[in-house]
Amino acid sequence: MAESRQTGGRLSSSRFACVNDSPDTTRSLPDPFRRNIVWSICQIVLRWFFGLLLGFRTRGLENLPSDSGALLLVNHQSNFDPLLVGVPLSRPVSFVARSTLFVIPIVGWILRRTYVVPIDREAARGGVIREMVARLDHGFLVGMFPEGTRTSDGEIGEFKPGFISLVRRSRRPIVAVGIAGAFESYPRGGLPRPGRVRLVIGKPWQPEEYAEYCERGREAELVAAVRQRVQDCVDEATAWREGRTAETETETEWNG
Repeated sequence: MAESRQTGGRLSSSRFACVNDSPDTTRSLPDPFRRNIVWSICQIVLRWFFGLLLGFRTRGLENLPSDSGALLLVNHQSNFDPLLVGVPLSRPVSFVARSTLFVIPIVGWILRRTYVVPIDREAARGGVIREMVARLDHGFLVGMFPEGTRTSDGEIGEFKPGFISLVRRSRRPIVAVGIAGAFESYPRGGLPRPGRVRLVIGKPWQPEEYAEYCERGREAELVAAVRQRVQDCVDEATAWREGRTAETETETEWNG
């Protein structure tokens, strides 16, 4: 197993915002390059589970920045997705989850200790953006699902523009991530079943490379460019899953 210093978790769409009593404040953020004991235990269990159930494998770990924060933009196929992103990484990813999950015994305790940020659908959007920018500045990987909801047919849906504010304010590398096979293994409204899942991490899009897209009036172009990058990763993951691409020794892969 080859790894860089990286992470995983769960995010949501731009409709959500941070709850005022978030367990992780910008003044007490943990080391973004090290997992705590709860994260490590969950990771061990999930690696075994996903390896057995899904034959899960990841490609492109070397594309994640090793010493800074980055925004991971991921297609959304199943409820497994935040976990699939985080399992192969050696550093945590900050996602957000609805605040109602935090009141569930055990679940809320785990979420607080795996760097998930609670959000309230009724609150203003600015809070979660500020929190995520602070985490990116601190060195965290931050994950988002630009579609805002899981796919209903396995295809990538329309990307919501909610991530644009985070891109403009953080000016951190954007890393596209593509998942293939999770929809077949855990379809919306269905139960998990054995399958074959692949995840591909694309090359980072550096701030100086996408700066022109951050100009006012070019939002649609930025959304389209990001969506295409994610689509390219999904296409590669799909081809890999279906055995249409050969393994190469130059790629860093993680085998569950």
